[in-house]
Amino acid sequence: MSAHSERIEQVRATYRLQFHRGFTFHDATELVPYLSKLGISHVYASPVMEARPGSTHGYDIINHNRLNPELGGEQEFRELVDALHRHGMGLILDIVPNHMAVGGRDNAWWLDVLEWGRDSPFAEYFDINWDATRPDLKGRVLLPVLGDQYGVVLENGEIELRFDAGEGSFSAWYFEHCLPISPRIYPAILAAGGETLSELTCAFATLETHPVEARRNAAALKRRLSERAHEPAVAGAIAMALGHYAGQKGNSEGFGNLHCLLEAQAYRVADWRVAAEEINYRRFFNINHLAGLRVESPEVFERTHRRLGELIRHGDVQGLRVDHIDGLFDPRAYCERLQETFGPLHVLVEKILAHYETLPDWPVAGTTGYDFTNQVLGLFIDPAGERVMTRLYRRIADRREHFDDVLYASKKRIMQVNLASEMSVLAHEFHTLSMQDWHSRDFTLNGMRAALEEIIAAFPVYRSYVSARGASAEDHRYIEWALAQARKRRHAADTSIFDFLHNVLTVGPADREPDLRSAEMQRVAMHFQQVTGPVMAKAYEDTAFYRYIRLVALNEVGGDPRRFGTSIAAFHHVTLARARSWPQAMVTTATHDTKRGEDARVRVALLSELPLGWGRQVARWSRLNRSRRSESDGETVPDRNVEYLFYQALLGAWPPTLSIDDLEGMRDLAERLEGYMIKAVREGKERSSWSNPDANYEAGVQRFVRGVLDSSRTNPFLVEFHSFVMPLAQLGSISSLSQLVLKLTVPGVPDIYQGGELWDFSLVDPDNRRPIDWQVRRQLLGKLDNACVTDLSRDWQDGRQKLFVIRKLLDLRRSHPELFAQGDYRPMEVEEGSASHICAFARARGEEEIIVIVPRLVYRLYDGGCSAKWGATKIGLPSGQWRDVFTGRWQEGGRSVSVAQLLAAFPVAVLSSGMSV
Repeated sequence: MSAHSERIEQVRATYRLQFHRGFTFHDATELVPYLSKLGISHVYASPVMEARPGSTHGYDIINHNRLNPELGGEQEFRELVDALHRHGMGLILDIVPNHMAVGGRDNAWWLDVLEWGRDSPFAEYFDINWDATRPDLKGRVLLPVLGDQYGVVLENGEIELRFDAGEGSFSAWYFEHCLPISPRIYPAILAAGGETLSELTCAFATLETHPVEARRNAAALKRRLSERAHEPAVAGAIAMALGHYAGQKGNSEGFGNLHCLLEAQAYRVADWRVAAEEINYRRFFNINHLAGLRVESPEVFERTHRRLGELIRHGDVQGLRVDHIDGLFDPRAYCERLQETFGPLHVLVEKILAHYETLPDWPVAGTTGYDFTNQVLGLFIDPAGERVMTRLYRRIADRREHFDDVLYASKKRIMQVNLASEMSVLAHEFHTLSMQDWHSRDFTLNGMRAALEEIIAAFPVYRSYVSARGASAEDHRYIEWALAQARKRRHAADTSIFDFLHNVLTVGPADREPDLRSAEMQRVAMHFQQVTGPVMAKAYEDTAFYRYIRLVALNEVGGDPRRFGTSIAAFHHVTLARARSWPQAMVTTATHDTKRGEDARVRVALLSELPLGWGRQVARWSRLNRSRRSESDGETVPDRNVEYLFYQALLGAWPPTLSIDDLEGMRDLAERLEGYMIKAVREGKERSSWSNPDANYEAGVQRFVRGVLDSSRTNPFLVEFHSFVMPLAQLGSISSLSQLVLKLTVPGVPDIYQGGELWDFSLVDPDNRRPIDWQVRRQLLGKLDNACVTDLSRDWQDGRQKLFVIRKLLDLRRSHPELFAQGDYRPMEVEEGSASHICAFARARGEEEIIVIVPRLVYRLYDGGCSAKWGATKIGLPSGQWRDVFTGRWQEGGRSVSVAQLLAAFPVAVLSSGMSV
């Protein structure tokens, strides 16, 4: 442990930075003084280990043990760490234990697997099913990298055999994809070069069958081949050998030779579309170029965490964010190994929890905060508007399905199309298991797959956590719920297959004496858990959220569109639960994965308070924009559901500083919305998709967006929309400040997503990863030292109010860290009048105490105007002197104080007592 790290304070506030070649370690180093002044304790970094060149996110790692050279490498990383330490700050790293990037030419472990197959020392690092049921995949891995069918690609001459003289190796190449040739097959290639290569042909032909000896001798022979390749005669012979595998139109002999060569390898190249049904390695979701790792293996854990361990032991890294924890075979065991190897360590897990689900008792600080994002959003959704919003949606979008039906259909689509290969592997595993017992051997493979599909379609959470420890009470509850729903949907005379599946899915040492069969049942059950998560993620977040759009503010990562609002009492309840169980969990309102910016989200939430007015506006806008719709295959483009999504997205994304006569600003907005809408229709997978895009439909959507947002000519829609959005923008800013104050004061560690210290009206990625104007933020922060709240309110459009709140409250957290880390959370009652429009609570530790008072449901509160209608609303202040952190004004305690008085100068209040401020 370095001397610097001992001076680093506890994790009290983090700031997420997205690293890529356009934002490097050097850029982050220059930001450290700004972040320190802002009050941040730890930079929370996206993955920094070597990723695929040009990666914009870092999750496609190719080497876990080398810092990404595109980010600056070791020296610039050291400068960043030193700068953080000089300011008493630390570093939390996002790590990716679940998968690596494959394909291409840059993952040495994967290329070794392709070259040596099961004899590769890395063959068991990747989660490959080497015993696939398809005969031509036995002992081979499917490589779905081709842009067309294999035969077409082959005969087009797009796969080419090449020789690397520097390495003395042969590989087939398909554009950027390297396909290593097994050294055991080199004799076939070299023999085509004639007598000149005969000695080398014979040498390679004598490679041992023992893999270790074969690899060692093959390496020596490659060096020899490399040396000889510089001889003109040998170089000519190699060129002649390569010509043997190069076909031509009208002369397919070379293509046939190349085909035979490829068929002799430990892989089978295929059309990328084949992956959906036949891929035999576990992927990250359905992304072919991200292959799952078996990090549950001690060797794989050690090899993938070696450099990370050095950074932790050196004091460079103080915490970890574990990406996609649900993709791991045994998440609990992984977290335990992290702590045993590197701990004690601040570990956060990227885990999406249903509102009825709790995080298992793992040795971690908590989740990355998607749960809080949706808990706090609920305060700004008006439950009274649900019925009207539902009727409005059904009428305008012509959609009658409930969200449950949409989700069920989406899950079935994902299992039968996008993740069909994963389902096939899973069904075969369960079927093989059933054949081992005469009580279950009559279950058919098709019946097994159908039953599994119904269970997974009904699974109420991302996954269960059955392991060698057995199944918890929660595991049993979720599994039994899914089984009960599956039985209802199956409508079969014999449902005994579900009894068999229940026994497998809940197996563990607590249920039976361990034997070989129970061990296999446990393995299959744990594999099942690795499939339910991707199905839920792809169906829920990336399909159903783009089909069911009653109110898109609810369609957030970790959210539930069926839950229309949260009461103040319910918010206090979940906050108290977090204070008891996970006081160091992250609380956030924006991440690189959220569907829209935090301020866009609460602005759209305002619609729940004015459903009738919103409905009238949408109906009029739809008429005004009728001429901009078109037709494709006899259907209207965009359809009514997509058009309704567009209006909500536009409402959230509209910058408060934008006027319709700003042609450049309008073009920028149109470009953002155009990209968003194409992504939305592809994610929805109804009229277009990523795997099968409908060019005509998408072109129609693009024309619609461009036409609707064209401000270069008279456009009545834009005039009306601008008049509608601007009052909501100002009211939404008040909701945003309330949301922000809650994030910075409730139990937990607040995180700010890059750039989010000013208004964030971004849409889903890549929109939320646009370059940040750091200079504007530095300048505004410098102006806050002597700012008064009146000036801030006058210039609310530029976001300085938000920056001011962050600066004030992070200063408070810095000077009183124990209050926020350990202080009690005490809900407060509001008296009379508009009590339902106030969320108030106290945080207290010893003599230190703060009282937080923020408004909610502000459209009704302000009655659409500029002044809040507080009436006689009061809040009782405990005895003592109370100072408003934002205005500096003092209040005498021991009495009830008018909320109108407390919030007269600034829309939110944090009162402190017994504290230096």
